[in-house]
Amino acid sequence: MRIERALLSVTDKTGVVEFARGLAELGVELVSTGGTARLLAEKGLKVTEIAEVTGFPEMLDGRVKTLHPAVHGGLLARRDDPAHMAAIAAHGIKPIGLAVVNLYRFEETAGRSGVHMAEIIENIDIGGPSMIRSAAKNYRDVAVVVSPGDYAAILAEMRANNASLSNDTRWHLARRAFAATAAYDSAIAATLARADSGAPEAPLPASEIFPPRLSLHLEKLMGLRYGENPHQQAAVYRMAGAPPSGLAGARQLQGKELSYNNLVDIDAAWELVNEFSEPAAAIIKHTNPCGLATGATQADAYRRALECDPVSAYGGVLAFNRPLEEDTAEEVAKLFTEAIAAPRFSGGAREKLASKRNLRLLELGAASASDLMWKQISGGLLLQTKDIRPLSEADLKVVTERAPTPEELRALLFAWKAVKHVKSNAIVYAREGQLLGVGAGQMSRVDSVKIGAAKAVLPLAGSVVASDAFFPFPDGIEEAVKAGITAVIQPGGSVRDDLVIAAANQHKLAMVFTGIRHFRH
Repeated sequence: MRIERALLSVTDKTGVVEFARGLAELGVELVSTGGTARLLAEKGLKVTEIAEVTGFPEMLDGRVKTLHPAVHGGLLARRDDPAHMAAIAAHGIKPIGLAVVNLYRFEETAGRSGVHMAEIIENIDIGGPSMIRSAAKNYRDVAVVVSPGDYAAILAEMRANNASLSNDTRWHLARRAFAATAAYDSAIAATLARADSGAPEAPLPASEIFPPRLSLHLEKLMGLRYGENPHQQAAVYRMAGAPPSGLAGARQLQGKELSYNNLVDIDAAWELVNEFSEPAAAIIKHTNPCGLATGATQADAYRRALECDPVSAYGGVLAFNRPLEEDTAEEVAKLFTEAIAAPRFSGGAREKLASKRNLRLLELGAASASDLMWKQISGGLLLQTKDIRPLSEADLKVVTERAPTPEELRALLFAWKAVKHVKSNAIVYAREGQLLGVGAGQMSRVDSVKIGAAKAVLPLAGSVVASDAFFPFPDGIEEAVKAGITAVIQPGGSVRDDLVIAAANQHKLAMVFTGIRHFRH
């Protein structure tokens, strides 16, 4: 069905002039409201003001302008129902075949510091959601566009099909439209739930970390071949309407499609490598690091990371906190790996890795500023803030007779960043800038100490050990001493701290308490 008439009413005017011009070139009549109509007229487009359609001027400071049968009758009339068409004809209402609408920037207004309820309330759009819902409900006859990102595709289809859109396109647009109004209403409800008072002069309190109601609006990014195992189905979603960020916003440059497990491991590697400001490389296998190092150069960092556990590194994923360089890529090409994540890939690096056609290369940007993370449980969700508390030398408490040397101290702080990303119970052995051994996910801490030492390929003599939670008994210290450690970093807080400290003193170790824990379940 050819679109003869379009209604345009947008707050976000990105691309609307070009879109309207394309519609006009197809012979579509343009009807518009307020600022949108003025903009189109200024750009030389012939446009009919909404007041000419309704017979009423905009009223009540713009609160009422499209809430009229001349608008909603034109949107809701079913073209295949003779009674509907006779009714609108009797009242002089012309059908509207395309509604281009986006809404007042409510969330932007509500997010401003010091905003008051009067401004909040005035930025609740009424006419916009009403038009969107009317058009979307009648999707068999009317197309509704709520995002400037759809303009190009809509115009292309109309140009190819005598100014008409397919049933599938209208259905797709309707679903997106209802999702947009649902997200808008949820944002309003969540904002008003924060308000202590509806008085116009009342300020809006700061947002709560854990509001009484939480609405998640997600859009499907892509389907996956399967989940953790082949008999499980899986897909990736991201926050609807949010700008691309983190792994969900990554750009895949080459390689096979990503799997569920790839994504989980890449995310773990990306989080770990971004703990460091100097050039760093991380190797992840089943969400745990099996290699981590910093270096004067990226290639040096990678070589040192690989030395930790070259056997486990086979088939893992890599992450770098710098654009991947050609000489690093040449080294990486010697190892079978599933995926590499980096901020960018140099042209030379891509050439070195191009022959590995199945190797997935992903360019990642910074993650969103949200500090919440969640995990599903039966019947609900667990929410918590991210474990992002930094630790400096000033935060450490020396509890042994011997304080760490400057070299030991640097190794301890490196190890503390690493152990944060290992599944509990977690133990890591390290020296300055290099992970040496990892004991992950054991039910007893002393077993993690033993496994970390047993997994080490490089000598542990003179290394340091980090524990994600306190040592409940001295046995963990005794086992680590057998490996040749000289210093320990741990949270402290056990009822047997005195015994653990005594064991460290007996072996002339330096030990520092952090006062914070890094469980990772």
